[in-house]
Amino acid sequence: MPPLTTDRLILRRFESADAADLFAYMHRPSQPCFLSMALADPAAAQAEVVRRAGADDAIAVELKENGRLIGDLFAHFEEPDTWSIGWNFNPDFGGAGYATEAAQALVAHLFRDRQARRLYAYVEEDNTASQRLCDRLGMRQEGLFRDFVSFETDAEDRPIYVDTRQYALLRREWTG
Repeated sequence: MPPLTTDRLILRRFESADAADLFAYMHRPSQPCFLSMALADPAAAQAEVVRRAGADDAIAVELKENGRLIGDLFAHFEEPDTWSIGWNFNPDFGGAGYATEAAQALVAHLFRDRQARRLYAYVEEDNTASQRLCDRLGMRQEGLFRDFVSFETDAEDRPIYVDTRQYALLRREWTG
């Protein structure tokens, strides 16, 4: 994906210099769905930015004003015209509208430049911030999957399953 710019952000490929900022929010992920990607130490963060730099679906979100990595997006190509999208942002930058600004730019890119017909996102039932973001993007809830996935285990090492919502947006529904 070519770099995309918004009023306050640059969406781009990951770079080696992103390791410390990635570690800042991925050493203890704020959402259970990212626990399997938790980074143990700065060396793991460096390896992860190298991996992401070579991945077409990993998108770094940088603040224009200072070049700091504040989060990331993903866009997985699923079918010829369908993409799975998602986001993960450093909670220290929450409440400023950065996730909305970045996700809107990604949605516009996928519909305009990549000719997507359909975008969808999975959001866990207790992740109200991401549910609100889906709403702001114009996505509609298509389904609720009960006990859909497990990210954690209980004291006896049994999976704890969570309910997951699926949101979607068709190009013909998009108002961008």
